[in-house]
Amino acid sequence: MTEPTPATGSVAAVDDRRRHRTVLQALTGLLLGMFVSMLASTVVSTSLPVIVHDLGGDQAAFTWVVTATLLTTAISTPIWGKLADLFDRKLLIQLAIVLFVLATAAAGFSQDPGTLIAFRAVQGLGAGGLAALSQVIMADIISPRERGRYMGLFGAVMAVATVGGPLLGGFITDTINWRWNFFIALPFAVAALIIMQRTLHLPARPKQKARIDYVGIVLLSTAVSLLLIWVTGAGDDYEWWSVETALMVGGALLAAVLFVIVELRAKEPLIPLTLFRDRTFTLAVVASISIGIAMFGTSVFLSQYMQLARGATPTEAGLMTLPMIGGLLLASIVIGGLVTRHGHWKPYLIAGGVLLIAGSYLLSTIHYDTNFALVSLYMFLLGAGVGMTMQNLVLIVQNTAKPSEIGVASSGVTFFRSLGGTVGVSVMGAALAASATDLFADRTDDIAAAIMTLGEKGAAIAEQLQSGTIPQVSTLPEGVRVIVEDIYAQAIAHSFLIAVPLAVISLIAILFLPNVPLTRMTTSERVQASEADLATVSTAEGMAALTATAPRTGNTDASAAAAAQPEPSGDASDEASVRR
Repeated sequence: MTEPTPATGSVAAVDDRRRHRTVLQALTGLLLGMFVSMLASTVVSTSLPVIVHDLGGDQAAFTWVVTATLLTTAISTPIWGKLADLFDRKLLIQLAIVLFVLATAAAGFSQDPGTLIAFRAVQGLGAGGLAALSQVIMADIISPRERGRYMGLFGAVMAVATVGGPLLGGFITDTINWRWNFFIALPFAVAALIIMQRTLHLPARPKQKARIDYVGIVLLSTAVSLLLIWVTGAGDDYEWWSVETALMVGGALLAAVLFVIVELRAKEPLIPLTLFRDRTFTLAVVASISIGIAMFGTSVFLSQYMQLARGATPTEAGLMTLPMIGGLLLASIVIGGLVTRHGHWKPYLIAGGVLLIAGSYLLSTIHYDTNFALVSLYMFLLGAGVGMTMQNLVLIVQNTAKPSEIGVASSGVTFFRSLGGTVGVSVMGAALAASATDLFADRTDDIAAAIMTLGEKGAAIAEQLQSGTIPQVSTLPEGVRVIVEDIYAQAIAHSFLIAVPLAVISLIAILFLPNVPLTRMTTSERVQASEADLATVSTAEGMAALTATAPRTGNTDASAAAAAQPEPSGDASDEASVRR
């Protein structure tokens, strides 16, 4: 009696397990690198009001501490993406980790808001590399259709970093000193570099001559920087309609126009404008802008709301923002699994767009005494909307982009998301500062009446409030605290309203996205398939030419039969690549 031969399905299952094990090994260092990035960012989020207060900063300084990182992240993301198409991606992501962590540690020694802002700007350069390169490397080793299968791992990393970071940062600030928040990521960074060196093995790529678009980098940086500086200072340092406004807005528009001209003529453009011929890429960019505002803007100012409008300590603020983080993680993990299982992505993107609108609008209605169960629900809805849309927009762009442009296409979407977040934080911060100033002016008599009952202590509080620095609300006496909480709650809710119309635009863009099925091939496999197709076509053309020019011999029937053989099709080549 003979043993039965293994079924084809069993062989496929073995191959799938082997591939899964290889992918997990390659992802280890990448996941730890992402954890370092997220931990270093989230660990200071709940402590920023205390940090800016201790350094003597005002609301504009608070906004710029956040905006500086987002600005350099946005500007550097397409640069890293372009470099990823030219150089060794593994080396680039290791350099990004080193730059990010060293700048983060240096920020811990800041003695004034200006120094902190400068180091945070350098930190953003590394963050841009991690944001762009992690997406590109994932496309190298995981196909779009299989990506959801591994979202659980990324979700676990996000959970530990986004939940643990704020809690750890708040605890360190309350018990030791806020400066230690900037040093906590150093040992994890060292571990990430060592593990990445040992486990991350990327497919070999053809050598390319490097051409860096330096003029495009300068023009893009100038346009974005002038725009953000104008938004931050307008209405405070100068009027909205003023000579300064005309110079900065005019300079930003001129730099933007010159950037477009340079990109159209550059041999290796920073952002190839030909990408915008692809409807999927263009609509994904439009949708990503408002998602960036929802993700970065609301998370930044929710921390301020918890501490300035509800009197929470940094540790308590970390706990109070958990519903938004929970919504983001749950949605990204569950939806990722569903996308892999069924292959459908558009319904989830549409649902995410609807949740973005609902969450943004509902958060614009909150007050200092709003039932926290309702605030938690609003945060959860917004987080779920971000979780359903953020990664899936990059996924569908990678699904349709040329393999040779995966780097710039992925970083392009990430760039506009970061740019949206940067502009959003600046605009929301400017609106918050202006609204808070007006509300403080309207409540001058109420504050004065509350302070009069406090004697000498009241004079110190009055001086603190008049200085413009961000107050430490949890330490204020009851009578003054309620007034200040009410003022900041109204100002922050007013700033949340800015995200609503942009969330509507995001939903419209998602509705018009082409519903292209997800491929099961990684970027490397797509390159091999296209090369195989090219080789097949070239061989067939060469044989045809050889047949046409060869001298006729006696065996003409054999020659005719050989020439009549059908050519291998590109579809067969693709199918073979998929089976591999």
